[in-house]
Order: sequence, then structure tokens, then C-alpha cells
Amino acid sequence: MLTAAVTGLVTGLSLIVVIGAQNAFVLRQGVRRVHVGLVVAVCAISDVVLILAGVAGIGAVVDRAGRLIDIVTWFGVAFLVAYGVLSIRRAWRPERLETTGAALASPGAAAAQTLALTWLNPHVYLDTVVLLGSIAQTHGGAGRWWFGLGACLGSILWFGGLGFGASRLAPLLARPRAWQVLDVLIGMVMIAVAVSLVW
Repeated sequence: MLTAAVTGLVTGLSLIVVIGAQNAFVLRQGVRRVHVGLVVAVCAISDVVLILAGVAGIGAVVDRAGRLIDIVTWFGVAFLVAYGVLSIRRAWRPERLETTGAALASPGAAAAQTLALTWLNPHVYLDTVVLLGSIAQTHGGAGRWWFGLGACLGSILWFGGLGFGASRLAPLLARPRAWQVLDVLIGMVMIAVAVSLVW
């Protein structure tokens, strides 16, 4: 069970630690120390809901169709390898995380933008509901929930660390070199998880 939870934690972090509008927004709010707790909570709770929905929903389908686990596993392997390769390729064209722009002063506006950046992003469903839900099934009955809990913990740690540690992280994440290293590490982890699924 601990192995499943650690795998979920590492896989979840690998998927979430990428340059994107949501992470840039969390970092921006954190740097300016405006509604950080609210923004972090909305992001983390949204991820937890989506991850658990993926574990439960795909799990129910797999329980009713035994052979589907093979299809789901190979889909997960293919996606993880592709995602890993793309992440490593991204390291050759480093980007930087922009934190410029005004932080939102109103709690309602901050919450609304956070919800929009999370729930209107089609990739969030692929990453949390489909991919994490699919990988969770390879850990069996109770193991899938441990995997899901690990992935949920990864989201909570990431958003909490990004939001509340933003003032220290912003200078580092503004450097293209930092994202080169991060992209390579993410790519290697994704490919390692894919290999473990095949093994």
C-alpha cells in the first residue's frame, strides 16, 4: 500500500509540475501575498475531487470489464512515454514562468479565476480523471485508493508549496535553466512510471 501511495505521489507531482496558466496564477498571487490560502485551497480541492473521481469512475468501469484493465494500462503506458518524451524535448527550448501582472484584489475574483483556470482546462481531465484514474487501476482494489491518496497529497503539497513559498521560488522559476532541469526530471519520472506499468 505504501508503494502505491508513493507512486501516486510521484506521478501526481510529475503531472502537475509544469509551466501553465494555473501555476503561473498561483505563483503570481503568492509573490504578491494576496488571497494565497484561498487560491491554494481551490486548486488543491479541485484536484482532489478530480483525482478521486478518476479513481472511482474508471475503477467502476474496470471492475465490470476485466479485459479493459489491459487497454487502460497500455493507454497509460503510451501516454506516459509520450508525455515524458515531450517533457524532455521541452528542456531543449527552455521557457520561463512569467509572474508579471497584477494580483487580483477581490477574493471572489481570485476564486473565480482559479476555478476557471482549473475546470475549464481540458488537460486537467486528461491528467487527473483519465491518466491518474487509469494508472490507479493497476494497483488493484485497495491499492488504487492508496495511489489516489498519494496523488492527492502531491497536489496539496505542490499548490501549498507554490503558493506559500512563492516569494522564494519566483526568482528561481523565472530562470529558463531551472525549467530545463525540471522538465528533464519530469520526463524521466514519467518514463520510469510507464516502464513500471509494463514490468
